[in-house]
Amino acid sequence: MFQAVRTIALHSSSLCTVSLDKPSSQSPSSISKPNTTHLIPKPNTTHLTPKPKSLIIQNHPLYTPTHEKLSIQFKEKILCLEVMGIDSGKALSQNPNLHTATLESIHSIISFLLSKGILHKDLPRIFGMCPKILTSSIKTDLNPVFDFLVHELKVPEHSFRKVVKKCPRLLTSSVVDQLKPALFYLRRLGLRDLEALAYQDCVLLVSNVERTLIPKLKHLESMGFSKEETRCMVLRCPALLTFSIENNFQPKFEYFSVEMGGKLEELKEFPQYFSFSLENRIKVRHMEVVDSGVNLPLSLMLKSTDDEFRELIKKRSGVPFLLIPYITTAVISFVANVIQLKSSKPHLAAILCNLKDCEAVVTARYNGYSILEIRYYAPISEISNLGL
Repeated sequence: MFQAVRTIALHSSSLCTVSLDKPSSQSPSSISKPNTTHLIPKPNTTHLTPKPKSLIIQNHPLYTPTHEKLSIQFKEKILCLEVMGIDSGKALSQNPNLHTATLESIHSIISFLLSKGILHKDLPRIFGMCPKILTSSIKTDLNPVFDFLVHELKVPEHSFRKVVKKCPRLLTSSVVDQLKPALFYLRRLGLRDLEALAYQDCVLLVSNVERTLIPKLKHLESMGFSKEETRCMVLRCPALLTFSIENNFQPKFEYFSVEMGGKLEELKEFPQYFSFSLENRIKVRHMEVVDSGVNLPLSLMLKSTDDEFRELIKKRSGVPFLLIPYITTAVISFVANVIQLKSSKPHLAAILCNLKDCEAVVTARYNGYSILEIRYYAPISEISNLGL
């Protein structure tokens, strides 16, 4: 029955106008209710009954015997929140102003958001995350935020919903005190992609510069990166500024440096390392790599899908290591692994050099060896070091 009530409420105009009085003791007209016919028309055949009262109101913690004198209007407001899928107790705790807010004012907020392209089905999540929105001022709080999206981030009106769904906290942030200062700082840092900032990293705009953004940059520098290296890492992965120092940076960097024996250069090249789960991804993949005895670049180890990762392990493990005479020390220093070689002599193998950008398959003859096919991931100039 409760699911049916919620479905009706989210798709009808009576979002917050459920009558809680006994059907035989008082007529609906005796209670003042806001006119909500300007929203979506009510279903013709389905009506809410007093049944939800016993399912929602009487069992709600607010309705113990000590609260029996609560006004009928307040109870309607509570039911409004519950039917919309919002925890009314949590909402009232996080936003005490809801205690005195009228149903008319709540309706005006809902109507305003709907006019901006927000859908009914989005409201439970938006209000659940930020109940403060329900008591905001349309003129001084909400309108300036949408103006900021249009003029500063170049967000078209038809994309408002995408941005607000991504970060509802935007609607509770002061444009003057929070959004504009954060945008100014991020631009100084080098973030120029307004589209990415609006649709992917908009949480950065609601982050306090002095208390959140700067301390995270300082912590990255404390790991051993220079200011310029830190800035470049953030530009490559802006999400770094959204991660927790205590719950993300510290444990993941400790595992990387101690257990993995990683070098800072690897993190400079792949700062996205910090975006992967330590327990469910990093540790699991690292242990598989160690057990198989292969060597994978950090990005390849973490970014590949499970199937791709298993295939990489399969291809690069269990092959005998063979150093072929006449390979110079410079080339040997780049040797990372061995790949299987099709040859008339099964014990022969090819050397895979851990260099980038170029791949060449060459045929070489060495004293005492058959013709080998050696695959290099290296510039052609490096292959010449073999004296082929």
